[in-house]
Amino acid sequence: MRPHNVVTGCRLVAVLILWLGPSVGVQHTGRAHAAERQEQTTDGSIGLKEVVLVIQSQRNSYHARRAGQRKVEILQQAAELGQGVPVVLLLHELSEYDGDWSILPALPHLSETYGQSSAWFFFIEEETQVTLSALLQVLNRYPIREEWFLGKRLNDEDASIIHHYAFSEDPVSFGYPDPAAGWALSTSLLLRLAARVQHEPLKSDFTIDLKHEIALFIWEEGNGPKLTAVPEFCTETRDNCATTFTTYLPNCGDPVLKKDVFVAVKTCQRFHSERVPVVKATWEKDAAFLEYYSDVADASIPTVSLGVRNTERGHCGKTFAILRRFLSKAVPKADWLLIVDDDTLISLPRLRRLLRCYDPKEAVSLGERYGFGLVHHGYSYTTGGGGMVLSRVAVSRLVSSSCGCFSDDAPDDMVLGRCLTSLGVPITHSPLFHQARPDDYPETLISSQQAISFHKHWNIDPVAVYKHWLQDTNTRDEL
Repeated sequence: MRPHNVVTGCRLVAVLILWLGPSVGVQHTGRAHAAERQEQTTDGSIGLKEVVLVIQSQRNSYHARRAGQRKVEILQQAAELGQGVPVVLLLHELSEYDGDWSILPALPHLSETYGQSSAWFFFIEEETQVTLSALLQVLNRYPIREEWFLGKRLNDEDASIIHHYAFSEDPVSFGYPDPAAGWALSTSLLLRLAARVQHEPLKSDFTIDLKHEIALFIWEEGNGPKLTAVPEFCTETRDNCATTFTTYLPNCGDPVLKKDVFVAVKTCQRFHSERVPVVKATWEKDAAFLEYYSDVADASIPTVSLGVRNTERGHCGKTFAILRRFLSKAVPKADWLLIVDDDTLISLPRLRRLLRCYDPKEAVSLGERYGFGLVHHGYSYTTGGGGMVLSRVAVSRLVSSSCGCFSDDAPDDMVLGRCLTSLGVPITHSPLFHQARPDDYPETLISSQQAISFHKHWNIDPVAVYKHWLQDTNTRDEL
């Protein structure tokens, strides 16, 4: 089952309440030990060698390369600063387990390996720029004998479905970190969190919005620390910032051509008159090759029937039929396959810009990444509503494998994720894809993103949402 109560692409999926971890009797035992371990300077402050920087890298070759470049930049800066050398880690290299991206599975390893020699763990994105001298000044404001959770504060303005309506009476009261600005854990806190991960069951098997769930786990239903807002952790460029952020939509050259992306829209007869017209009024014109896949053939749209009955839950049978059709001679040959729901709003020009960063000769699965059972060696998957992008190589590996649907109405995105994990294909995450509507995210976050997609038509004017958030009026009509 998937953790949203939505009708999407003719599917009803269930709501799960995502609360990460009960309050337990494991108290702040790591504080004194962490303080005793620190090798401090004569004025009581810590140096760079007591800081572990974790770059939240990914296994895809583009992201691994960018994270490696960030690591080199940080170490060069440390050498020039002459105040010691921090430990700089690439998250995807910590172990062979791909689920380390969800942080919690990686905490025991970080604790065991670096907990005895560090004062702080600082987590950044691959495009987060760090000024080490300013970072040290920030960290030295906070006594290392205490538990600290530091970051740039985000909060929900209204109760949000992606956070399962947590703090619905006062959503502004709970803060969670913007990962682009970086966030820090004191070692004493990390030690305790690592012990909890090893000995406590989580309240949900799903990982949906990492930054919010990490904050919930740390908060521990009021028994742990809340996020402390640090003004020097920035995503914009201004004075006195210890961190800044470039972009989630990098410039890797000219966008891939329109003809390189084949678009598959999942629909059904029920939504032919309700949702398909929205696609046609917004983003359909930006696709060179696009087909609508339904349970009936409708020449007025037109739709293609794949011979798979409509289901009220998942669409695994339909999606695997789309994969097979993509590889056949029935459609034009393209490097990339985009699968979306009929209530997905998407910017194809921005997607084509992003795809230039990836090698179509690799097995690539790209979108908004979710996880299932990651603390217990589960698997990741690209959530379907925000759009699933697969390279032709990835589709070929899926179709030629023995992996497939256990039923036509199985959740297609989860089955694809499980299959790709078994094939050793990493699920590559971009926060520019969104499973929900713009109103379900902090405006300060999405207003700076250059979003690629949003999902659902609930209580919104989808055409107006597309024009405001996704349409680039100055984009020329590229081939």
